[in-house]
Amino acid sequence: MTAVLFDMDGVLVDSEDYWVEREREEIFPEVVDDGPVQPAEIAGMNYREIYDYLAEHYAVTVGRETFLGLFDRTAREIYTEHAALLPGVKPLLSDLHAAGHRTAIVSSSPPDWIDLVVDRFALDEFDAVVSAETVDRGKPAPDVYERAAATLGVAPAECLAAEDSEHGVEAAVGAGMTVIGYRSGADESVDLSAAAVVVETPAALRDEIRARV
Repeated sequence: MTAVLFDMDGVLVDSEDYWVEREREEIFPEVVDDGPVQPAEIAGMNYREIYDYLAEHYAVTVGRETFLGLFDRTAREIYTEHAALLPGVKPLLSDLHAAGHRTAIVSSSPPDWIDLVVDRFALDEFDAVVSAETVDRGKPAPDVYERAAATLGVAPAECLAAEDSEHGVEAAVGAGMTVIGYRSGADESVDLSAAAVVVETPAALRDEIRARV
């Protein structure tokens, strides 16, 4: 492998636990009248596409702009006050670059949310940051991973992706990449079986990445 691509939520920062809690207890009860909505249904999707999904499958009680504003306020609180960097991320990135591998963040989050995480944790090591908002279709479509590979100048077959959601795994596999599924613990019902391997701890994730590049 010549490039390693990281999902952000749940893989670089432990934000998924906070998202699942806020979605289940605050966001979905406020915007959906005939739930409950399971967080796994929308995990890995861009928040604009989440609204479309909810409007198609549930009785949505708020308009798009209200929903997006609620998600945006929640995101800024999670990323600036609660989420922490997973153990070992910085040393792993240093090792990958020292070995000549390129790296990227590939996230369904909008660019300004990603910037909050990058700035807070000084994640300047990444060669590229690609948001699903820069492509036509977000995860589970492969577009964002295809864009990331093109940005890095690397063939998708030479990319290793780390993902913790079913939609994310499907997107990276669809792009032709080898995928490590990481079970972050936020939702044990997530199906990661399409990944080449599934790991369950940050240390195991780091070890698996190092073993495959």
